Amino acid sequence: MLTTTPLYALLLQVGYYTGTTSQHASAGYSAATMGMFFLIILIGVVGFIVQARLQSVFKKYSKVTFAGGMTGAEVAEKMLRDHNIHNVRVTHVAGQLTDHFNPQTMTVNLSDAVYSSNSVAAAAVAAHECGHAVQHAEGYTPLVLRSRLVPIVNFSSQMAMWVILIGLGILAATQNEVLCWIGVGMIAMSALFSIVTLPVEYNASARALAWLESSGTIAGVQVTQAREALSWAARTYLVAALSAIASLLYYVFMILGRRE
Repeated sequence: MLTTTPLYALLLQVGYYTGTTSQHASAGYSAATMGMFFLIILIGVVGFIVQARLQSVFKKYSKVTFAGGMTGAEVAEKMLRDHNIHNVRVTHVAGQLTDHFNPQTMTVNLSDAVYSSNSVAAAAVAAHECGHAVQHAEGYTPLVLRSRLVPIVNFSSQMAMWVILIGLGILAATQNEVLCWIGVGMIAMSALFSIVTLPVEYNASARALAWLESSGTIAGVQVTQAREALSWAARTYLVAALSAIASLLYYVFMILGRRE
């Protein structure tokens, strides 16, 4: 995602806060811009809280084992077999909460705390990542769209800030907004990616929980515990989407506020 750290410096460089405007519309856009700026900061704080809560819940349920005694890797392998998926390998990846499904290598990659653990948290995370593998096998539309957006977002997220910075300089000198709006379009792609990610993640969690319960892998209160862990993980993506939308609106209002 596009970082918002250098925004204030960027505005000062292009002279956004120098002088006064004679038009009420520009003043209104300026107020809206600052409102979006503070909203981004607020969302960042909320995101930090959600991430901290996720780590706390994961740590808590990493200490709770379930009756089956299967490791995260074994849970993943069983879920894949139960869905008749035989072309996906379960592998180990270093780090914490680095678990992911890679459609290019057709692998479910499980982190240190998941791969060899027989905890409720490990089972939930392993099943969630396999949920993505099931989505891929079924051609789940939001996942297909997100995969197609990846190369576009990788490029636009790297270039957007430079395009907007140059565009604001041109706007200040010539009142030509074209390059600015191209930069906004690049940021919009990141926002779209974050929005499309939401149904992908929520659906993977729903698939995981349904299979964990129907297969008898976990039962009773442990289903509730797994649901809590996955719910907090999903909220991190929700916060990311809100942040991306707020960032997009910030730049839109900033450019509109620069109009004479």
